[in-house]
Amino acid sequence: MQHLRTTVARLRPITATQTVKSQSQARPMAVGGALRTFEPMRSYTTSVSAEPFMNGTSSNYVEEMYYAWLENPRSVHKSWDIIFRNANAGVSPGAAYQSPPPLGGAALGLANAQAMVGAQPNMEKLVEDHLAVQSLVRAYQVRGHHIAKLDPLDIGVIDFDESPVMLGLKKVGEKCAPASSRCWFYGLDESDLDKVFRLPTTTFIGGSESVLPLKEIISRLEMAYCQSIGVEFMFINDLEQCQWIRQKFERPGVMQFTLEEKRTLLTRMVRSTKFEEFLQRKWSSEKRFGLEGCESLIPALKTIIDKSSMNGVESIIMGMPHRGRLNVLANVIHKELDQIFCQFDSKLEAADEGSGDVKYHLGMWHRRINRVTDRNITLSLMANPSHLEAVDPVVQGKTKAEQFYCGDTEGKRVMSILLHGDAAFAGQGVVYETFHLSDLPSYTTHGTVHVVVNNQVGFTTDPRVARSSSYPTDVAKVVNAPIFHVNADDPEAVMYVCNVAAEWRATFHKDVVVDLVCYRRNGHNEMDEPLFTQPLMYKQIKKQKGVLQKYSEKLLAEGAVSRQDYEEEIAKYDKICEEAHARSKDEKILHIKHWLDSPWPGFFNVDGQPKSMTSLSTGLPEEELVHIGYIASSVPVEDFTLHRGLSRILKGRTAMRVCDWALGEYMAFGSLLKEGTHIRLSGQDVERGTFSHRHHVLHDQKIDRRICIPMNHISPNQAPYTVCNSSLSEYGVLGFELGFAMASPNALVLWEAQFGDFNNTAQCIIDQFICPGQAKWVRQNGIVLLLPHGMEGMGPEHSSARPERFLQMCNEDPDTYPVSVCEFAVRQLYDCNWIIVNCSTPANYFHILRRQILQAFRKPLIVITPKSLLRHPEAKSSFDDMLPGTHFQRLIPDSGPVCENPEAVKRIVFCTGKVYYELTRERNNRGNDDIVAIARIEQLSPFPFDQVKVETDRYPNADLVWCQEEHKNQGYYDYVKPRLRTTVDRTRPVWYAGRGPAAAPATGNKAAHLVELQRFLDTAFNLDAFTEQS
Repeated sequence: MQHLRTTVARLRPITATQTVKSQSQARPMAVGGALRTFEPMRSYTTSVSAEPFMNGTSSNYVEEMYYAWLENPRSVHKSWDIIFRNANAGVSPGAAYQSPPPLGGAALGLANAQAMVGAQPNMEKLVEDHLAVQSLVRAYQVRGHHIAKLDPLDIGVIDFDESPVMLGLKKVGEKCAPASSRCWFYGLDESDLDKVFRLPTTTFIGGSESVLPLKEIISRLEMAYCQSIGVEFMFINDLEQCQWIRQKFERPGVMQFTLEEKRTLLTRMVRSTKFEEFLQRKWSSEKRFGLEGCESLIPALKTIIDKSSMNGVESIIMGMPHRGRLNVLANVIHKELDQIFCQFDSKLEAADEGSGDVKYHLGMWHRRINRVTDRNITLSLMANPSHLEAVDPVVQGKTKAEQFYCGDTEGKRVMSILLHGDAAFAGQGVVYETFHLSDLPSYTTHGTVHVVVNNQVGFTTDPRVARSSSYPTDVAKVVNAPIFHVNADDPEAVMYVCNVAAEWRATFHKDVVVDLVCYRRNGHNEMDEPLFTQPLMYKQIKKQKGVLQKYSEKLLAEGAVSRQDYEEEIAKYDKICEEAHARSKDEKILHIKHWLDSPWPGFFNVDGQPKSMTSLSTGLPEEELVHIGYIASSVPVEDFTLHRGLSRILKGRTAMRVCDWALGEYMAFGSLLKEGTHIRLSGQDVERGTFSHRHHVLHDQKIDRRICIPMNHISPNQAPYTVCNSSLSEYGVLGFELGFAMASPNALVLWEAQFGDFNNTAQCIIDQFICPGQAKWVRQNGIVLLLPHGMEGMGPEHSSARPERFLQMCNEDPDTYPVSVCEFAVRQLYDCNWIIVNCSTPANYFHILRRQILQAFRKPLIVITPKSLLRHPEAKSSFDDMLPGTHFQRLIPDSGPVCENPEAVKRIVFCTGKVYYELTRERNNRGNDDIVAIARIEQLSPFPFDQVKVETDRYPNADLVWCQEEHKNQGYYDYVKPRLRTTVDRTRPVWYAGRGPAAAPATGNKAAHLVELQRFLDTAFNLDAFTEQS
């Protein structure tokens, strides 16, 4: 504690003219041009003669007694307690002293005690004033950000509505009622500004001091909470975390930087600014979504990376929108500048297959030395579409995968950084979904640093009509993430905040948000005219000095850098850009693979081609099937109380050499785990299965949260099996699993929809990432989607997985018969953008899952899975269909009586999935199983032209019918018909048997459902049904 020589005059409510003057012969600590703290200096302003009983060393004694009393009133004699209380309550020095009661004489003692009580004019006011100061401190902590200087344009678009900010010197005595009935907010007025108050334990503004005058308390609180940084954290319900944040922002002198740090910051600002200026100079008419107006983003990101590297992080996965992406690639990821500049040359041809993507969507992976920490760090910026925020869960999934593969269970080695725009952060629901994954055991990445580039406008939309919350960052409060708002035109404040954010993540392993309040110097892109819609804002922007100019002027004024050094730094970077531009002109081809964000070292050949293009058997030895079946039907944990109903289910899995759907899946998973392939199955209720068929997680009926996962007990050296129920999210969770699958090709990652039609709320991930991902970004992915589907009379919802949508997006030409080549089926798989199957047997499901890993390349797999077939007595497979030499059947031909005399067959019905069993039942009932053949197309994409041709050639006199249970404008018909026609060289028509066109996927009336079913079965087996149409 800074000891101040105290006189009796200063022991009255200690006056500002004395205490503040003595404390602050103000040697201000200038940081970022702002007053940050005071270094108290001794000053003796009160004459000893003012209080004759005080002289010489006695004043030192009184001073020591006073500070002892401030620490603990009971530590001093009662007489001193009275004088100090009275003095602080406003009693004059002479009246403050009262004689203590005598040792003898109760009556006299009582009289003196009453006199002393009377001499304490207003002890209640003293308490009230201290409580008022505590309220004031809390008000700054809660709402100081309301009046912080956050907006570089100072246009104030945020409206805090009915949240008055009672802060500041003026607000202490602000009248909140008419003059006739004045009241003072907090109960303080201007006469209290000079009083000294003990600081509450919930603030650190005192530093080493425990008492301060009110005026100084307010001054320090304003320095902490109302300058270029606004802090939102008081909603956090953890005291330790709140205290940690208070220390970081309240302690005097926290924002002090070394000369080296300031020069590094200036260098980074030069590179960020001059990169954009170079692009504008060379390609003024090109869209690039530049960073002008928020150039401090680059030093912000580099600061987070530096601090995280210092804390042991080795790999950082980043996701961001298009604004500033090229700058981040150049100055954060360190992408070669000549490769960036090549992207502006419209004459260069693409060397890689696929469509490619615009330059401001591309990603990058790079391993380099961090110059600040001298440690290796891997940086990955994920490629993403224009759909803002869609990349968020993808980044989190990849981060989780990298943590998993390197055994980083606490997130100390791998972390994620997500960049956002203000409008998208507030408006896109996937932000909320991603936040809600942040603390779930199977999804947490142990903290993400979110950086919001707050342009204060969304394309052309004013934030006042774009969100209902005060800030775009309010969504982060749902997970108690602290939010640090900062004026992006104050680079030192930005740097400090980013250091704190990185340290928060390293300390608590929780999310944190940095809100860079900035502006967009150009329109939405460089060709856009923003004055159409934001005239006043852009008039102000035109007057605005650039942040580099502001900061360089500040450092030049401080003498931290010379003008020559500054100009040399600019010239140096300009030269780097010019040399890279010259090299870029030598390039003849654009290589998309140079922008790969998720490489798989060793998986492909050096030229990026698969190591094998041969079709492998996916069968297993019978003893292995038996062993896995035993595990599937047992509880490999002692003293585990299983539900009786579940005991019967497990016992039923021991049937000899036969497996149902659940056991077929178990066989596939178990064998892959035994072979060292990690499997992750995620989705809503996947542990049990929506239809109570899977039961991969067993629950002890007597002990809460005690579980058993038999799949993890198959073999001592097996890979781990992760099965996890997800939050009730499709968009976020599917994106997460997609990201997880990106990290390694040696894992089977599956997402199961609770019902197939739930995939439509994840349509963005399907349309923008899964379907075209390889074509746009040369990035293979082996994710598997399990989509329960089937017309069961249960109504429009939960009936259809909408297979027509997936089929429509296949890249196959329906009108061209593929060229016959060696390994035709494998080549088809390699050339397609994804694989779509609808299996009708457990064995085929088993094979397709194993093939997904055993093939030498990766493609997304869409599996239209059954519902009623899970327990259908005929939908079972013998072990014979799963032994060595067996494989996935793209088409299952009819093996019944029709094979005896193919020429006599009058109709061949092609179908897929569950409807096969309804067709065979109807055919048996009609007794025409010798004249109607039924073939199941199990793999719809790529279409098995070769095997379909074999079937059509086998039955030369048969007409061709496609039968489906879905409506005509849905399902598979529009996809299959042109391919069937191409297969037969358009020599025979393809007829349709199924439900008619409809808007809804299915009827909600059970009776209507059965009528529709019988109607299309009649059509399928009525040999005269199409006579009039032919």
